[in-house]
Amino acid sequence: MQFAFSANAFHEYGPVETVEILADIGYDGVEPLFGGSHLHPANTSTEDIVAITEALEDTGLEISNCNAFMISETDFQHPSYIEPDADYRRERIEYTREAVELADALDADSISIQPGGPIPDGQSRAWGMETFAESMRDIVPMAEQRGVDILVEPEPDLLIETTEQYLDFASRLDSGAVGCNFDAGHLFCVGDDPAEAVGRLSDHTPHYHLEDIPADRTHEHTQLGDGAMDIDGFLQTVEDSGYDGFVTVELYPYQETAAETAREAYAYLDEHGWI
Repeated sequence: MQFAFSANAFHEYGPVETVEILADIGYDGVEPLFGGSHLHPANTSTEDIVAITEALEDTGLEISNCNAFMISETDFQHPSYIEPDADYRRERIEYTREAVELADALDADSISIQPGGPIPDGQSRAWGMETFAESMRDIVPMAEQRGVDILVEPEPDLLIETTEQYLDFASRLDSGAVGCNFDAGHLFCVGDDPAEAVGRLSDHTPHYHLEDIPADRTHEHTQLGDGAMDIDGFLQTVEDSGYDGFVTVELYPYQETAAETAREAYAYLDEHGWI
């Protein structure tokens, strides 16, 4: 396995500086943030793409995945793929189409996306599943053409939270370009066993997110070793599955100490024999 760190903790830094810091720490890769102060698809220039590409080449870092959650700095959950207002929903669809284009320009393999969104008042999960599938059908042909996978990331309190719900959704789309961004902490939060889920989702999963979670299973991304998850047991299961891609550490709450936090997470992985 290879290890990366997500740039969504590095809002106080530019994308090039983020790459340089993570390379200096020793990571194999970086997960660029498509939003916030980084590479929002709507305002990323050719010069920006050249700069980040050159930084990757100079440092030897690879892109593990592209984080395409943050359509807005103030409310990244809205607009979602399941807004009752079709025009408002279209804003998320267009953002995602632009994210696919940007990932392709960066020669990245995948983007991770919101799992539908918060279920609107008065609507059912079944309605949300079909509306999300309809939104995805508007994006998938372009992703297939560009060779960029769209990875749905189950998350607490959104349409798709669990392993079972992801598999239900995946059955609605007949495309090899749709997969799962397996976030171990998210599954732990909703009562799934992340290690057990590896086998069930391995055929769908080209990329993993990793963080620790508190003992009460609150959705709070916590430094590795500071929560209640069996990090080593989970990573051992992933390794035993034959996976040799990227595991990206995602610790976005630590924006005030991003570089130090990334270094401490790397030290944990190193001390526990994963690096």
